[in-house]
Amino acid sequence: MGRYKHIKYFHNRMIKSRNIILGIDPGTLMMGYALMDVSTATPQLLMMDVLKLSGKKDAYERLQKIHCTVCELIVTYNPTTFAIEAPFYGKNVQSMLKLGRAQGVAIAAAIQAGLTVTEYSPKKVKQSITGNGNADKDQVWKMLQRILKLEEKPHHFDATDALAVALCHHYQSSSVFGSRLEKGLKGWGDFIAKNPGRVEG
Repeated sequence: MGRYKHIKYFHNRMIKSRNIILGIDPGTLMMGYALMDVSTATPQLLMMDVLKLSGKKDAYERLQKIHCTVCELIVTYNPTTFAIEAPFYGKNVQSMLKLGRAQGVAIAAAIQAGLTVTEYSPKKVKQSITGNGNADKDQVWKMLQRILKLEEKPHHFDATDALAVALCHHYQSSSVFGSRLEKGLKGWGDFIAKNPGRVEG
C-alpha cells in the first residue's frame, strides 16, 4: 500500500510539472474537448473526444453533464490552462442563449478549479491554425494533422475544433509565436507558407 501511494504521488508530481491546455468546443448536443501537452517545443496531443448530449433530456440535465465532464477532465489531467471557443453571433436568439449556457457551465467548472479562462472567436481559431479566418472544418483538421503529425481522423469535428482551440491558445500565449504574429504573420498556416524549410514533413 505504501509503495502504491509513492507511485501515485510521483505520478501526480509528473503531471503537475507539465503544461497542459484543456480546449473546449461548447455545444448543447455535442461538446468537443481536447488536452494538449505543450511542455516541450513540440506540442503533443494527449486526447480528444466528444461528449454526446441527448436532446431528449432536460436542458438542465445536459448542463449538469457538461459541468461534471469538464470537472472530471480537470481532475484526471490536471490542466494548467483552459481555452474555450466563444459562441458566434447568429440569427437564432434561442440557439445563442442555449449555447451561451453550455459555454458558461464549462467556464464555471474551470474557474471553480482555479484555472485561467481564455475565450477565442471561431474566426480567431481558424486564422491561428490555417492563416484563414474563413477556413472550413476539414481545412482546419488537415492543418492540425500536419502540425501535430496526426493520422487517424476522429468521428466528429467537434473534437478537432476543441483541439484547434487548444493549439490556438498555445500560439497566442507563446512569446515566440506571438512576436511573429506581431510582425505580420496571420497564423501557423501563414508561417508554414513563408517558412517551408523550417517545417518537417
